[in-house]
Amino acid sequence: VQLQASGGGLVQAGGSLRLSCAASGRTGNNYVTGWFRQAPGQEREFVAAIRWSGGTMRTADSVKGRFTISRDNAKNTVFLQMSSLQPEDTAVYYCAVGSGLIWSSFDDDRRYGYWGRGTQVTVSS
Repeated sequence: VQLQASGGGLVQAGGSLRLSCAASGRTGNNYVTGWFRQAPGQEREFVAAIRWSGGTMRTADSVKGRFTISRDNAKNTVFLQMSSLQPEDTAVYYCAVGSGLIWSSFDDDRRYGYWGRGTQVTVSS
């Protein structure tokens, strides 16, 4: 599976961005796409994840109510709609794909075997 993340950029606090993660290659309905982020000097942090089949989702408490994950299976693309962005959301955002994950493990980056390159999101105050 190859992943291409896009949509990052510079935005003012309170603004919005939509990230996209396009998958190509061998894919399957039991796959889960997750978004993670990593700020400078910090550990990688789970943001949100969605299962391709059925659409089961999980969102981190830190972004719940502001970020929404969705998918377009026909295009093998997962989106992360980010609203009410704050400076603390500044990070490199990565999408990843794993298979066979249960909901309770959606936030475990060790369960994801495929990773995209990441896209920078910078929120200015």
